[in-house]
Amino acid sequence: MEGPEARLLLLQEARESIEAARSYRRELQQRLRGLHQARQQIRESATLTRDVLEQHFNDLKGTLKKLLDERLLSLLQEVDVIEQESIKPLDECQKLIEHGVSTADDLLREGESAVDGDVGEQNEKLCNFTKKALHIQLDSLPEVPSLVDVPCLSAQLDDCLLTILKNQIFSHGTVASRPPVQLEEFVEKPGGILVRWCKVDEDFAPQDYRLQFRRGGTGSPFEDAYVGSDTEFVVLHMDPNVDYQFRVCARGDGRQEWSPWSVPQLGRTTLVPHEWTAGLEGYSLSSRRNIALRNDSQSCGVLYSKAPTYSCGQTLTFRQTVGQPDRRDSLGVCVEQQNGFDSLQRDKAVCISTNGAVFVNGKEMTNQLPAVTSGSTVTFDMEVVQLGPCSNEGGNFKLRVTISSNNREVVFDWVLDQCCGSLYFGCSFSYPGWKVLVF
Repeated sequence: MEGPEARLLLLQEARESIEAARSYRRELQQRLRGLHQARQQIRESATLTRDVLEQHFNDLKGTLKKLLDERLLSLLQEVDVIEQESIKPLDECQKLIEHGVSTADDLLREGESAVDGDVGEQNEKLCNFTKKALHIQLDSLPEVPSLVDVPCLSAQLDDCLLTILKNQIFSHGTVASRPPVQLEEFVEKPGGILVRWCKVDEDFAPQDYRLQFRRGGTGSPFEDAYVGSDTEFVVLHMDPNVDYQFRVCARGDGRQEWSPWSVPQLGRTTLVPHEWTAGLEGYSLSSRRNIALRNDSQSCGVLYSKAPTYSCGQTLTFRQTVGQPDRRDSLGVCVEQQNGFDSLQRDKAVCISTNGAVFVNGKEMTNQLPAVTSGSTVTFDMEVVQLGPCSNEGGNFKLRVTISSNNREVVFDWVLDQCCGSLYFGCSFSYPGWKVLVF
């Protein structure tokens, strides 16, 4: 085929081929970046592992040398004590014998002088010498211990210590190419991130997990967020649109040491945190305004959220510390704030009472949940079901609501006369002592 149409067709095919080549090049470049990151991870982790090993074994060598020096000093001091205590009686015996030898020498000289002296003085000298000799008791000799009765010091050194140390050292430490657990998923929460992780080593039997995080990619130290047996955790008090780095490790069943850390990953939330409205008499708020405490004030009313921050498709969670219950207590969501009510058991609201009763637009449902207990969580999940046309002027609107408490749930449809992309949440308690964390 020739002519303008054929040329246009060829140009179109050429452009499509060019676009396909560009797309192919982008994919290849992306894979090259992936290979670069993988190579960088291997090298950086290998460098870090070398540093950790060298530091650890240098510390071990220093500690081992210190312990050996301390043990050697202790044994040498023990030798000194035994030597001094054993030599002391021998020194005393030597002094006694040397004194006896000196006395004997003096006695010998005196006796020889008496024997060889003048005849006139001889009798008197001989008499004095004999008396002196009898007084000294020349037949009494100090006892000298035999060699078998005195200490003979020696060192007993068991060579099996070297064998034990050798076996322990050669089995000390391992190098893992892959951690037994890895981070699996990050789910945005208002002012927080739900972090999930999973076991990737089938032969590893975990007992506990340890999740850590830090603000930003590097620099600041990691801090513990969770230690326990669960495989997910909501990390709260996170600023929106800020990167946080996470890592997780595990401890094997019956073991004390932790496994190597997982590959660190970045997570963030774009959702602003849920906050209670400040200034309502009867409630005191935490510094982040995500915890509300029912105080001793006699004033009662509904405490609402600062803004309609709950959106359909999310999970709204309340965790509470209980006080004295009342049938008018409520935890739930509503279309709008309405002052003058002492409970969310009203129109355009769904809620659960502290005794487990569920209310939709002020009417109690037949289905009931367990009573709210201290430390338990109550969750609200909603999805939109469109009944009719919805516009800025309103229209038929239905939300499928799931309320869960203490491992039980109720599901129902909530029909409204207006579109609701986001909702307020609220609570009301008649008596003090109730404390509610919302996330």
